[in-house]
Amino acid sequence: MGFSITNICYTLRHTYTLCIVNTQKRILLMSLFKTLFSKPLSLTMSVTSANGFHLRPVAQFCTLAKTFPCSLTASFKDKTVDAKAVNALLSLSLEQGDSFRLDAKGNKADKALEALEACFTALMQNDKEQHSQKKSAHHYLGKTIEAAIIFRGVAVACLHHHTRQEHHNKNECTFKEALDKSMDELERLYINQKEEENGTIYLAQKELLFSLGSTSATLSEFEQKIQKESQKLIGTMLDSKRSDYQDILQRTKTHLGFNTEVIFPDVPFIFVSKHLLPSEVDTLKHTKVAGVILQETALNSHTAILLRAAGICAVICDAALTQNETIILDANAGVILQNPSQEDVEKALQRQTTEQAQKTRNAHNRFQRAYTAEGKPIQVLANVSDLASAEAAKEQGAEGIGLLRSEFLFKNEKPSFLIQKEAYESIFALFDDITVRTLDVGGDKALPYITLPYEANPFLGVRGIRLLQTHPEILEEQLHALFAAAQNKPIKIMFPMVSSVEEFVNMKRFAQEIAKKYALDISHLRFGIMIEVPSVLFLLEAFNEVVDFYSIGTNDLTQYLFAIERTHPLLRTDECSPVVFSALEMIMQKATKPVSICGELAANKDALPILLKLGIATLSISPSSIAQTKEEIRHA
Repeated sequence: MGFSITNICYTLRHTYTLCIVNTQKRILLMSLFKTLFSKPLSLTMSVTSANGFHLRPVAQFCTLAKTFPCSLTASFKDKTVDAKAVNALLSLSLEQGDSFRLDAKGNKADKALEALEACFTALMQNDKEQHSQKKSAHHYLGKTIEAAIIFRGVAVACLHHHTRQEHHNKNECTFKEALDKSMDELERLYINQKEEENGTIYLAQKELLFSLGSTSATLSEFEQKIQKESQKLIGTMLDSKRSDYQDILQRTKTHLGFNTEVIFPDVPFIFVSKHLLPSEVDTLKHTKVAGVILQETALNSHTAILLRAAGICAVICDAALTQNETIILDANAGVILQNPSQEDVEKALQRQTTEQAQKTRNAHNRFQRAYTAEGKPIQVLANVSDLASAEAAKEQGAEGIGLLRSEFLFKNEKPSFLIQKEAYESIFALFDDITVRTLDVGGDKALPYITLPYEANPFLGVRGIRLLQTHPEILEEQLHALFAAAQNKPIKIMFPMVSSVEEFVNMKRFAQEIAKKYALDISHLRFGIMIEVPSVLFLLEAFNEVVDFYSIGTNDLTQYLFAIERTHPLLRTDECSPVVFSALEMIMQKATKPVSICGELAANKDALPILLKLGIATLSISPSSIAQTKEEIRHA
């Protein structure tokens, strides 16, 4: 007897009648009815990242998707896949400019779409494109082979090609146990490194392993799925991510007794590989490797990211290279020299010596104040986003925090007052000079628990300080936590997206009322604004009367000057445009209160001399740029 929708409906209704007196069963059946017969909700999402929708953001997206009970599917062209499965979503091969439809059906479908849209927007915003690095000039006499730079450096050594040896030792581990152990390993790696660029690689691999492994009963079946799914990426923008499929397979096989050994020389060498796996980079760090040449990968591959994180001189080049031949790998100039002359070897070694001396000098001087050639002191602060990056800033020689992005506390769940207060206290204990930006969400940065009205252009809508009009309770709790954590420290509180004097005055009055409400003394605190909305440029004389300081956010200021959003898939702005510097000059001429700059422009080597000439004496940059920027200031 066949089963039609009519038969199923009749059976369910009959069962519902029988269970009418059983509330629990009735609720379950009602939920089943809702799931089967409710209309799906959908929305369209566009990939704006130049890297496409690749493994790391896909994994984070799927991790969130799996927290919702409704069914979720993603459709692109003529293909529809499960949006909770990493490998399925990856198989769509979504590139920049592509748009896909996300459908949700069942319990909490609306909440799922709302949260996933916010998540996707943030992922696209934060997924920075890896540009080819600018190559330095060189004066080698021999013939050179061009290469793309992964991480700078110079190496002179013999070539060693990538070879693996696999040994199988019998053990009692089952396939399921091997999967669980691999998942646990990746979870630990993620937890230990989640604050670093490479941390999300392990989360991505864990989600990929779960997606493929949980539907496999044996190693053989798992290997077949790995082969099938990775082949779907061949020739696509995600081709380089195939190494992650092989990586999770090798990790699982290791727990089953298949030990894969990569052979390395015990003398300095330059490693050449077509298929270096992400996990093998960690082993490589503990060898005498002088440099790495990857023959098949991309600048944003996980292997390349981990090589950069490890600080290993590396390039991408598909040239035919011979085992044991001595070469020059100059990853500053982006060139390889085969069979170099003695003169070229000496030039390379001199560049190597100079570079190492510079690194040593930068590291040694990172805690010293930076003075220009004219003797003017320049304060170098750090942009940080949590306790880990604040601690890194301290170690890198930051003199304080010029921008604490408080959004790190406001993620999938709203933080309590106590959580906020304790987090601020931990960071405030590290430095005496700290500027905190109050919650800056809206536009390209949404939160799942903050409901904002639909806006045709959210970048021109409720953002930053404008939350005072829609969600004053969130800002009240944050300010209360900041005031309580500051105690006697002269913390600076900075309001984002200010466009008028009235906005600032109202916000400061709101802050003062909160302090009064909780009987907190804030007389030692200072209040200022981010200069990122162009209207402020024409109101500086009035702002001088009410603010204590200014901080120029060049990222958003540039965006609004050119009316081009930073995440736009086609349009680009030039942060070094004369228009930007004219705006900065206007600020420096009119401002009578202290001015700092905290946008990415502050760490731009080409822009630095102009910024110093304009009179900007306080820069706030990423922790990793501090030592180098201080040294550049000394020679500016």
